[in-house]
Amino acid sequence: MNIYVLDQDSALDFYINKLGLKVIIDAPMNKEVRWLTVGTTEQPGFEINLTPVHESILHSKDTAEALRDLIKKGTFGVGIFTCTDIMATYEELKAKGVEFIKPPTKEFYGTEALFKDDSGNWFSLAQLTPVTV
Repeated sequence: MNIYVLDQDSALDFYINKLGLKVIIDAPMNKEVRWLTVGTTEQPGFEINLTPVHESILHSKDTAEALRDLIKKGTFGVGIFTCTDIMATYEELKAKGVEFIKPPTKEFYGTEALFKDDSGNWFSLAQLTPVTV
């Protein structure tokens, strides 16, 4: 999974120290960029690539600036983190300084809260209702 971030060092701090993820890969690519992925021990093989937005072979200067502006505005919903006790997880993340844009709210599929990373990307935190067949 790829997530565009405004600053890799700041994103690394957020994902490690606030969300509790672990560094999987941290390897320099060139003077400006490194290949930086984080993940959990519970899901080996799943990595989140923290990709900085800058002018490159992939993005012109104008595109990079536009993309950074969209990230800052909170345009991108990136993914879902699930948990077994949403109220405890919500309180733990709030205490660590995670910004929530929606508190835990009962929905038809379970209970969900929304939070932002330090770049402005937003995520769902969900405790899903078990499905019976």
